[in-house]
Amino acid sequence: MKNILIFIGFIIPNIIQAQAYKKSEPLTHTYSIVARDSVTGDLGVAVQSHWFSVGSVVSYGKAGVGVVATQSLVNPSYGPKGLALMEQGLSAQQSLEALLANDKGEMYRQVAFLDVSGSVATHTGNLCIDEAGHRQGKNFSVQANMMLNNTVWDAMADAFENTKGTLSERILASLKAAENEKGDIRGKQSASILIVKGQPTGNNWEDTIMDLRVEDHENPLEELDRLMQIHKAYDFMNKGDLAMEEGNSKEAEQLYLEAQNLFPENLEMQYWYAINLLNNDEFDKAKPILQSIFKEDPNWKTLTSRLVKSKLLVITEKDLAKVMKL
Repeated sequence: MKNILIFIGFIIPNIIQAQAYKKSEPLTHTYSIVARDSVTGDLGVAVQSHWFSVGSVVSYGKAGVGVVATQSLVNPSYGPKGLALMEQGLSAQQSLEALLANDKGEMYRQVAFLDVSGSVATHTGNLCIDEAGHRQGKNFSVQANMMLNNTVWDAMADAFENTKGTLSERILASLKAAENEKGDIRGKQSASILIVKGQPTGNNWEDTIMDLRVEDHENPLEELDRLMQIHKAYDFMNKGDLAMEEGNSKEAEQLYLEAQNLFPENLEMQYWYAINLLNNDEFDKAKPILQSIFKEDPNWKTLTSRLVKSKLLVITEKDLAKVMKL
């Protein structure tokens, strides 16, 4: 341990400072999960609590490095400092131990680190409010404090291990399992999920796969679930836009249809699907969709004529006139 701290002192000057327990530190007693997708390498952290905007305090992540959940009587510095240490090559366990050794309030902390290799490290301080505990597994750790029941973290772990699907779906299943065990003794208020790539692209704007927060809601996990479905739909929309930009209207049509299937009541998703039907000379198929949209909001008709100038709608003047009469 002494050698680790000496090493850190050379590579990251002043990164570790003594942290005394402060009564002003956020009381984000909560349950959370840090997890890695063993197939894609993507890294995720998610949390739910009876605390406003819990994601802004608890969750940290960086592509190609790792993720951190810091909770209970929160010391927020564990997030950026933990990521910095892991980025320098220390394991999750080494990074967490180094920070705990210099934190006078460690007995109040509950912290989980997960590095890019899937190694996890978790600490539940002996003064965390009951019921408090954690459980580690392959590529994940779940942790909770101030729960109504001491069954929460086992239920979370079982749900993550036994759920099939994407990393975000498995993480959400874990959070729902906690709530099924009655979760936080105080109730519920906010939730968040952050997923970053295991392999960074070199472009920060591409490295975050999902970053969703429910800041204040009577059913935060239900709302988070809804937002995740919309996020998936807009991911298809974004890919459709790219296909459209590249002139591949057939691919764009299929991608917009996928988005619409996930979020059928969204006018914009219906609209761009219909526009690509026009681009593919499928006027009869596009006609009833556009009629319905134009009836609900005439501004979409105004927009349609403008797409011709931008070459996003390739159509003859005669056919455009037919569309404008819908």
